[in-house]
Amino acid sequence: MNILITGCLGQLGNELRLRADIDAPEHNFIYTDKDELDICDPDAIRKMVEEEEVEMLINCAAFTAVDKAESEPDFCDLLNHKAPRFLAEAMAEVGGSMIQVSTDYVFDGTGCTPYREDAPCNPTSVYGRTKLLGEEAVREACPQSAVVRTAWLYSRFGGNFVKTMLRLGRERSELGVVADQIGTPTNARDLAGALLTIATKGVKPGIYHYTNEGVCSWYDFTCEIHRLAGITPEQCRVRPIHTEDYPTPAARPHYSVLDKSKIKATYGIDIPWWPETLKDCVKDLLAKEA
Repeated sequence: MNILITGCLGQLGNELRLRADIDAPEHNFIYTDKDELDICDPDAIRKMVEEEEVEMLINCAAFTAVDKAESEPDFCDLLNHKAPRFLAEAMAEVGGSMIQVSTDYVFDGTGCTPYREDAPCNPTSVYGRTKLLGEEAVREACPQSAVVRTAWLYSRFGGNFVKTMLRLGRERSELGVVADQIGTPTNARDLAGALLTIATKGVKPGIYHYTNEGVCSWYDFTCEIHRLAGITPEQCRVRPIHTEDYPTPAARPHYSVLDKSKIKATYGIDIPWWPETLKDCVKDLLAKEA
């Protein structure tokens, strides 16, 4: 099978590149980023899909700067809503399938139990609204499509929360981190494995949730990052703060734990606990520094 991956230079795209040859060596992967394919150009998409005889597309490209999206709503909508529609239309025209990666920001975070796929969506930010529109566009345009929502993504690649907390833990003697936003960290390596499982077993249309197992706050997450990296409280004291103590342009969900029962039952996926898989990532990052 010929599988096209967009956004291959991002956190998730890079992890897919590393895992694909190991997890799915029998398939042919075509990796693209903005220099190889403009996902905002429907004609360019159709040309590549036809020339490469693409049968499956995994869209990892997105506008993910959540706060910046508030001041650039049109560009955010182009990348998160219109471009996925263009991709989905091209795949539908050749009878192919598509996986669209989405986010916990489609929910308003006012719940107190893990969100199932059929829970009502009510995004409170430009980012969340455009991602929801992208979900709907993909499912409407390509019958053989799956949407996979994730949350709190980090990896060995690009800029992310883990890398930022490691850096600040070494630069500062004290750090205030939000403790009243609850979710689940997700190692992009694990999400990449789940996406490859869906792609190789065959898309069963619908919406799925995938994060690592477990629950924590950003404060808990930071404490564990520092513990694994050997950054002691004497070196950097991590102090819990409230959301209102750290105002941001975009509203964040206070509770965005995702229920993963459906993806586990449908694809037989075994999901690692977040502290265990975080340990692997921190170990790799420290090894790079050595």
